[in-house]
Amino acid sequence: QVQLVESGGGLVQAGGSLRLSCAASGFTWGINTRAWYRQVPGKQRELVAQDVLGATIIYADSVKGRFTMSRDDPKDEFYLQMSGLKPEDTGVYYCNVIKEFTRNQYWGQGTQVNVSS
Repeated sequence: QVQLVESGGGLVQAGGSLRLSCAASGFTWGINTRAWYRQVPGKQRELVAQDVLGATIIYADSVKGRFTMSRDDPKDEFYLQMSGLKPEDTGVYYCNVIKEFTRNQYWGQGTQVNVSS
């Protein structure tokens, strides 16, 4: 089992920045994919950024150039640096990991991000 805990959400004005963190614990061996998703009421959860084996990071078109995903393997943490925030970035942000061999995936509890105009 893997436990994920997000932190760093909050309220920020448009144009501002936030840094989300995701701390993984438990049996983290074998994780090969790390990702951030977000969800707003009435809409499906959408992929924001995804890191596969540290070799490739993909970003949703809506956040390219504004968001940066990074990781700190010794700490078993990964991050989402969000800059140039827009009101449409408002939502609950979830971190997600997938294990390479079992394909089991795990989710954090979510952290709320509110961007005011």
